[in-house]
Amino acid sequence: MNEVHFYKTESGDCPIEQFLNSLTGKQAQKVLWVLQLLGDAPAPPAQYFKILADTEYIWEVKVPMGYDLFELLGFMDGQSMVLNHAFQNPAGKNQLQEEIKIAESRKQEYLNRKQSL
Repeated sequence: MNEVHFYKTESGDCPIEQFLNSLTGKQAQKVLWVLQLLGDAPAPPAQYFKILADTEYIWEVKVPMGYDLFELLGFMDGQSMVLNHAFQNPAGKNQLQEEIKIAESRKQEYLNRKQSL
């Protein structure tokens, strides 16, 4: 993978930056370390990076830290990963499905904006 990008809404908000700003320094550092690993590795480790089944090609980045689990969702745009949603410790599959819906909606909005340029 070449690059990791953060999705921005049409108004310029960046949900991933907002998520990172909500974390403690150590938590944010760990998330950024995993993202750097994904950007640098020719084949990202499966323990951190996988495609989610039954989605519109949504990829998941998992960042375990002690008892906490941070998940970032996104999609591939060429050789780049565009991360568009992040959350901590999903409460269960139902919540994960809601998180996936957000990621899929943002992906579609991103692609629509890109196509209209």
